Amino acid sequence: MASGPAGRAAEEPPPPEPPVEQKPPPLPPAQEEFSFLPLVHDIIKCMDKDSQDVHQVLNELKNKFQEMRKLISSMPGIGVSPEQQQQQLQNLREQVRTKNELLQKYKSLCMFEIPKE
Repeated sequence: MASGPAGRAAEEPPPPEPPVEQKPPPLPPAQEEFSFLPLVHDIIKCMDKDSQDVHQVLNELKNKFQEMRKLISSMPGIGVSPEQQQQQLQNLREQVRTKNELLQKYKSLCMFEIPKE
């Protein structure tokens, strides 16, 4: 057997890899981002003052509508019909019911010792 520093180096495990940092899920947009009311209010104010800014505010409103359309079209499940959603919900409820029944069955078999406190 090899002795000395060379022999010991072969026996040492490699250094552990640094933990992989997981990115937190993206935060949902703030509720204010979904509100069109402030822009509509600004448009009304501009029209009352006969301001030229009304076109700029109208463009902001138009852009906001476009952003919301993109957001809605990218939502998961947006292409699923209400009937399909009801069917999925019914299937999931049936799975929960079946799993609860199995859980009760396994509890009644007394195969597990449950400590009494």
